[in-house]
Amino acid sequence: MAENNLEVDQREHVDLLVVGWGKGGKTLAGTMARAGKRVAVVEQSDAMIGGACINIACIPTKILVHDAESKRESDDTDDYFATAVERRDTLTGAMRKKNFSMLDDLDSVLLVSGRAEFTGEREVLVTGGPESMQITADTVVVNTGSVANVPPIEGAELGGRIHDSESLQHVTPFPKRLVIVGGGYIGLEFASMFTQFGSQVTVLDRGQRPLAGEDSDVAEVVASALSDDGVTIVNEASVTAVADGSEKATVTYEVDGEEQTIDAEAVLLAVGRAPATSELGLDKAGIDVDEKGFITVDEHLRASVEGVFAVGDVKGGPMFTYISLDDNRVLADQLLGEGERTTADRNAVPYTMFLTPPVARVGLSEDAAREQGYDVKVGAKAMADIAAAPRAKIEGDPRGIVKFVVDGATDLILGAALVHVHSQEVINTVALAMRHDVTSTELRDTIYTHPSATEAMNEVLGAVQ
Repeated sequence: MAENNLEVDQREHVDLLVVGWGKGGKTLAGTMARAGKRVAVVEQSDAMIGGACINIACIPTKILVHDAESKRESDDTDDYFATAVERRDTLTGAMRKKNFSMLDDLDSVLLVSGRAEFTGEREVLVTGGPESMQITADTVVVNTGSVANVPPIEGAELGGRIHDSESLQHVTPFPKRLVIVGGGYIGLEFASMFTQFGSQVTVLDRGQRPLAGEDSDVAEVVASALSDDGVTIVNEASVTAVADGSEKATVTYEVDGEEQTIDAEAVLLAVGRAPATSELGLDKAGIDVDEKGFITVDEHLRASVEGVFAVGDVKGGPMFTYISLDDNRVLADQLLGEGERTTADRNAVPYTMFLTPPVARVGLSEDAAREQGYDVKVGAKAMADIAAAPRAKIEGDPRGIVKFVVDGATDLILGAALVHVHSQEVINTVALAMRHDVTSTELRDTIYTHPSATEAMNEVLGAVQ
């Protein structure tokens, strides 16, 4: 532990200290407080109360995606985008206020505003406000999330016309031309969004094709939809420099050894996320991190120091708010339950890229299943060709594909890729079926409401071979 002669204004000891107001940590804080435990939650930014999801990630970006999809050709682009941003800010502000009250209303929760830095194994010093506070705890949960990577590219410094996924949500003026460096999850989502708002979007991607983890037929459908909406994707593009000028930004990149440049009013750097740990003083607590700086944990989310845990993005792995929520369940079982639940219990975890139409995936792709030696059977159809599921046609966007990968030996579903309207909802049904060993035949013959996107499974699974 640290020496006790620290110059602090206040000292507190709690049962549970949560550093960072992310999904997993805030949920655990409420659970522990209602169980009679004394809890402290430290957050350095009032703008991040409630966590990244409701403030800069899931919720605000999906508001913008929804409004972009609703834009009409007759709408003025600048005014329409400004209105969408205003709606984004209003809703996130209301959610931030609600998240604050959800913990503030609990008598045994101490909410502390400031920056926390470890001074011992389960001890932090909180500074940044008018007073400092030393907090010790029986259990500490690090829940500080992640930040956008800034790539080691000449001139790639955030500010002005150079943005990360947070600042681009408030870009002004609205960019007529947008260059996105990186063709991953975030890059493609913003590409789809901004092209529908009215930007001329170019994505510079290092890969040979978009969605390298998907089968080529699925990736081609997604790339075609993006192209139809006006997005240009440059594959195998190595960005070498970014320059922000008085009237435009210029991005320099190479393709097949040939140097090229492209100008834009805004540039988005979308090249992954890094753990938000740089100022936590993890070394002072003896907390181990991996080669990328993420806190290393075991399947119970225990860090290398007794009584210290990490949840959410800061520990690496899939960076989804529902993973952080499940981290909370694992940890709640450790602290209040039988201690049997672990991260190894997770299977058939779905995800969705909110493009237009959305791309949803769970389990193995066809390529991955064949590589693992399964007796692979496949059912796949273009959404426009599925007669039994007219929902997409009703909504005016029949683009997409429904693809299932089935184990021929057991009839169990190995994976699915759904690219169509409402796929973000349908994928949860598929994931649930996979978790409970529902066969493809049973899923094929189930009664679904009509007209819905879900009933595409009747026809596609009927074509498995």
